[in-house]
Parts: sequence; C-alpha cells; structure tokens
Amino acid sequence: MKTKTNFLRQGRIRYMASLFVTAALFTGSITMAQRPGGGAPPSIKDATVDAIVKEGTENSQLEKLAHELMDGIGPRLVGSPKMKQANDWAVAKYTGWGITARNEKWGEWRGWDRGITHIDMVAPWTKSLEGTQLAWSPSTGGKTVTGETVIIPDLADSIAFQQWLPSVKGKFVLVSMAQPTGRPDYNWDEFGTKESIEKMKKQRTEQTQAWARRISKTGYNARTLAAALENAGALGVVQCNWSNGFGVNKIFSANTKKTPTVDLALEDYGLLYRLTESGSKPQISVRADSKETGVQPTFNTIAEIKGSEKPDEYVILSAHFDSWDGGTGATDNGTGTLTMMEAMRILKKILPNPKRTILVGHWGSEEQGLNGSRAFVEDHPEIVNNLQALFNQDNGTGRVSNISGQGFLHSYEYINRWLSRVPGDIRQHITTSFPGSPGGGGSDFASFLAAGAPAFSLSSLGWSYGNYTWHTNRDTYDKIVFDDVRNNAILTAILAYMASEDSAKSSREKSVLPINPRTGKPGEWPSPTKATRKGGLN
Repeated sequence: MKTKTNFLRQGRIRYMASLFVTAALFTGSITMAQRPGGGAPPSIKDATVDAIVKEGTENSQLEKLAHELMDGIGPRLVGSPKMKQANDWAVAKYTGWGITARNEKWGEWRGWDRGITHIDMVAPWTKSLEGTQLAWSPSTGGKTVTGETVIIPDLADSIAFQQWLPSVKGKFVLVSMAQPTGRPDYNWDEFGTKESIEKMKKQRTEQTQAWARRISKTGYNARTLAAALENAGALGVVQCNWSNGFGVNKIFSANTKKTPTVDLALEDYGLLYRLTESGSKPQISVRADSKETGVQPTFNTIAEIKGSEKPDEYVILSAHFDSWDGGTGATDNGTGTLTMMEAMRILKKILPNPKRTILVGHWGSEEQGLNGSRAFVEDHPEIVNNLQALFNQDNGTGRVSNISGQGFLHSYEYINRWLSRVPGDIRQHITTSFPGSPGGGGSDFASFLAAGAPAFSLSSLGWSYGNYTWHTNRDTYDKIVFDDVRNNAILTAILAYMASEDSAKSSREKSVLPINPRTGKPGEWPSPTKATRKGGLN
C-alpha cells in the first residue's frame, strides 16, 4: 500500500510533467529526438528493419539510378521532352521491380525543348562566353545573331528612358548589375582583412541600391523591362543572376517572347559590362536553337504496392520530379526522387504485402507552384481522406536532420513511435519538433497538409544547397552525397513500413496555432490552392 507521502510525491511528478507538456505544446516546440552526439536511445530490434537496412546498404541501386536519370535523361523542365522521358523511365523502372506504376495526366503546359546555345564575344577580341539561354527563351531562328552590347543607363526618369529606348534596336542589352566581387562572403571572411571586408560590403550595398534605383526610374520591373526592350527591337537580353558562390548562377525562365534571353557567368558578364562602360563597344554573337513544341500534356508518375489488410488506407512517399534546367536537377529534386524510388524498391522486396497501400508520387510542375501535387489532391479525395502519413523530401542531397509535426497535436506520439525502430546511427542526426506549425508552401507535402492530411517534410542538411545547387547551373550529379541519400532511403523505407503496419490510425487533430503578431489572433491553417492545369501560355 502506498504511503501518503509517496502518493503526493508521484502526484507532484505527474503534475510537473503535465505542465511541461502543456507549456511545450503552447509554444509549439517539443524537441523529442536528440542531435548528433546526444546519445539517442537504442532502437527496438525488428527483423524487417534489419532486412531493410541490409538491402539498402548492400544492394543499393542509387548510383545506377542517378546515372540513368541525371546523366542519361538530364533536366526535367515541365512540358519538355525530357520530362516525359523521365516519366516513362520511372514507370519502366517500377515495372521492372514488380511494382504497378502509371503516368497520370493532370494538365497541359507550354512545350519547349532546349537546344544548343553558343555565346561568344567577337569584339574587341574573341572569347567564348560561359552562359545559357533561360527556360522558354525564344530561339535565334536557326541563325547566329551579332550585335553591340549596351547597358541600361542611369537616367532621370521614365520619360527619359522612353526617349532612350529606341536606341536598343539591333543591340544586346545588359540588364544586371556588375558584381564588385565573384568571391562568396565565406571566402572573404576566411582571408580578408576586417577593413577590406567592410569596404567590399559597403561598396556592394551601395551599388545594389543604386542599381535598384536605376531600374525603378525606367518605369519597369524586371519582367516588364525585358518585354519593353524586346518590343523596341533589341537583339536579346543579357543578364547575370549570380547565386553568391564561385561560378554559380540561378537559371529560371525568360520574360521575352520574340528575342532570346541569356544568362552569363559572373566574370564573363562583368567583362562585357566593363568594356561597354568604358566605351570599347564590345560585340557578342548568340545562337540559341531552342524549339517551341506546342501545348504538351503533363503527368505525375504514380506507383503503388497494394495493401493486404487495409488497401483503402495509404502511406505516400513524395518527391517532385520536375526541375529547372540550368543543370540536371540533381539535388532539386533528383535526390528526393532517388530516395523515394529506392525506398519503394526496398519495400517491394522486404515488405511485398504491407497492411496499408504504399504509394509513391513523383509530382510534375512543383517549380511553378506545386501544380502536380495540388492536382492529385483535387483529383483523389478518397486517397487524401484516408492518408495515414505522407513523407516528402525536397531540399538537397543531405541526410535528414529535422522532422516537424506540422501542427498536428498528437504527431509526437506516432512519429516518435515510428522513429523508435530506426537505427540509432540514422536517428541520431534527426531533431524533431512537436507539434510545430503547418508548412504553407515550398514543397509538395504542403498540398496535402492544406487538405488536413498528415504530411511531413523530411528536411535535410544544407550542403550549401541555397547558394550552390538550388535552381542553379551547378545542380549536377557530382554534388550528390550518396551516403546521405542511402541514409534517407533507408529512413524513408522504415518510416513507411512503420506507418503501414501501425494498428492505429494516425490522428489529424490540429493544435491551436501561435498568435499572429500582426493580427493578434491565432494563426490559421493553410487552405487548399487550386492547381494551374494549363500553364506557360500567357
């Protein structure tokens, strides 16, 4: 029989524990797993988990898949022949593994096929320039066009700019600021003196502000300025969208419809800018052989391992398949794609008859606004309403380091239960936060989250993703860290296994979101956004 003292002591312990959980839930941040070196508790032994780890470690197909996708097919711009080739390749791979797969049409997009781009400086001396045309840029009509370069001038106002505008006819117009340094800040911080670092940053800030004022005084923004130059007869628009790293530029889409838009590497652009500014009248020649291919159907690639006991309940593995095409889309989102394909391959071999249906979605047109996944959510309410969990990966090649509860009040209970089977050498890298806040966008899990479904992002370590590979000309095979991707494929397979076999249905109860300081009211759950079903045609 318990004494009164012991009873009161245990009551106080329960009371303090409940205070901790309540306070942590109120602030939206319970950290449940430890960071590296924190001594994560030992995993629960599980023969299926052991088999998953063994298959993913000893028989990994990741390098082969990466070579076929990134090297063999290349970038996967929505509406391009490469995107459709990738869709068909994925269906063939899944079929070869004995997994049912299909391409599911969700919309249409402007078709465009990137051809070869040649950009050369031909005066005052000869140099081949590093650059490429932007996505959906017009071609040069099967010929090489040559012209002088000019810089957007610093004029008094939009009236003065309109008076200058006819002078661009027959010329290439430089529309970006010339960067004062091509060295990233970390390089300056490592080697520069305090005085030189401060001087460089001050110069860059002043130059950036001055350039913004210069563009503003034209009366246009970046999008409308390109169209105005084109309509005035410019041969082309030349930019440099530097990404703050050695030799790396962001490559997005063109804002012209008749003349090409090209992006040049920082120093090649700087060379042209300096020569133009000094009155040397440099000339460049451009040949861009892209092709318009008309309106093209767009697809999501869907594959599934049918559930044996609860086939109408679902676990979804999620990654967008499309990419920008400055590089080969290796880390955005080739590595997420490989993670999910390899996890499905492993699961088919180790868990051929899961309790729930395990489905993988390789989404199209994520880069233009989550369109493929939003369309799937609209088209398949029967799946979304019966979703046990979705796991999405989309931020580079690094090993998974964070999982948030995305605002679901009881997510800590089932996520941590599933993570308990993950081997310690994988789990030790992961920090979890519960209940967290729902992601409003950024990747495809948000499409499902907005519909109230338990969808989670497997967020990865950076590996300089933001500067060096996200939407850049350097997002290529060589940036893949295969040990980290192997880690992620094994983790994903284990999480899918645990979610599939769980006897309980995952709770969808939402937490009360923190107060929005702008409104003074609790935050609101994201609402569904309609997919753009016909894009790129305006």
